[in-house]
Amino acid sequence: MSSWNSVGMEVLYQVLGWVAFFAWSFSFYPQVFLNFKRKSVVGLNFDFLVLNLTKHSSYLIYNAALFFSPFIQRQYHETYGDKEMIPVAANDVAFSVHAVALTAFTLFQVFIYERGNQKISKVCISITAIVWTAAIVCLIVAWPKSNWLWLIDVFNSIQVGMTAIKYIPQAIMNFRRKSTIGWSIGNILLDLTGGVLNFGQMGVQSIDQHTLVNFYGNIGKTLLSLEVVFFDILFIIQHYVLYPVKRDENGKAIISERVAPLIRPSDKPEEDSV
Repeated sequence: MSSWNSVGMEVLYQVLGWVAFFAWSFSFYPQVFLNFKRKSVVGLNFDFLVLNLTKHSSYLIYNAALFFSPFIQRQYHETYGDKEMIPVAANDVAFSVHAVALTAFTLFQVFIYERGNQKISKVCISITAIVWTAAIVCLIVAWPKSNWLWLIDVFNSIQVGMTAIKYIPQAIMNFRRKSTIGWSIGNILLDLTGGVLNFGQMGVQSIDQHTLVNFYGNIGKTLLSLEVVFFDILFIIQHYVLYPVKRDENGKAIISERVAPLIRPSDKPEEDSV
């Protein structure tokens, strides 16, 4: 069975993992507090939230199944070798549980706070329906031969795809509004920190084990970290460089744009007014 070669590397692995957990977990709260303070979710893209819930739910299924199931762990070792360590840590499972709960709570805020004329787009609804339908089909396929490792790899692939897709509506909304007001930059800074530390944790395991298997054995975690870093840097550029917040003499943000949904409920074009 696999084990750590260095106690120091094991400690560093745990430290990086749990610091990443707290950074990623706390990254949800600036947006929640901002919504509460403003009593409004205008500027927060609802497609992002729905896609994010699908992403984190899929990641929770993968992490929890591989971490807790001896049967799936045995399938993993049969695929990648008995000496390879399971590429999911306790902090991964804890993060996924917390992420699902906080994303669901943020969606709840959408229903109780001012949301202007923003709506969940038909494209988002279609993507979500297709993803979960495909997941159910894969479950039916995996069930007869107990191909559970393959099945959770499907969910891991879903979370990778949803991670890329979920950021796009918010990035486009910021571009169309020429503003990031309503979108918490605190969320992004913490998210970026978690992504870098998460990748660093995988690097520590790889160095200790003298192998890169943990990178491609859990390709979802690897791609997740890279996607997070890429999009967070994009959002930071939008917030601080492209669309910096303008403030009046009292330090209050000046809002000059009208918010419209990313995809309008009708195909009839509308003219934006400033």
